[in-house]
Amino acid sequence: MAEIRIRNTEERIKGEENVRAFLESQEVLYEHWNPSKLPASLQNKFVLSDEEKAEILATFDEEIRDLADRRGYKTWDIISLSDATPNLDELLKKFENVHTHTEDEVRAITAGKGIFIIKGTDDVGYFDVELEAGDVISVPEHKPHFFTLMENRQIVAVRLFIETEGWIAHPYADPVFQK
Repeated sequence: MAEIRIRNTEERIKGEENVRAFLESQEVLYEHWNPSKLPASLQNKFVLSDEEKAEILATFDEEIRDLADRRGYKTWDIISLSDATPNLDELLKKFENVHTHTEDEVRAITAGKGIFIIKGTDDVGYFDVELEAGDVISVPEHKPHFFTLMENRQIVAVRLFIETEGWIAHPYADPVFQK
């Protein structure tokens, strides 16, 4: 279940309803899908064949299509990252810079853990959203953020897009942000 850490105060927000309410106040969508729907053989697998990626998409097809219909997403895929990913550290350096997009950035975590660092309202500042299997988040367009892995360095997620070529990151220089 997702957990939030507000960086300025070290306050932690736990529990699905509390997380959802906080994120809603920050204009971020949060949902929770049932991760146990995924076959056991894929629940902790981070190097995936095309067939296994297709199986994950098929398993969550109803949830994906429901979210896509509600939010206007037109295409989706699977991203899988682990220490087996070529050039993982270089890839993470690219991810770990605050940026914005001209469309929502959506992740539905099916295995592993990840973290979004998001710029909240002025009274909140930056906050971390720690995600695990079943957590679904949509960071709205133009909201400064970045996504990275947690200490386990393993994640599988469904990504949804409005633009068929996917999103493009626009750097966001913010002197207030501290890693």
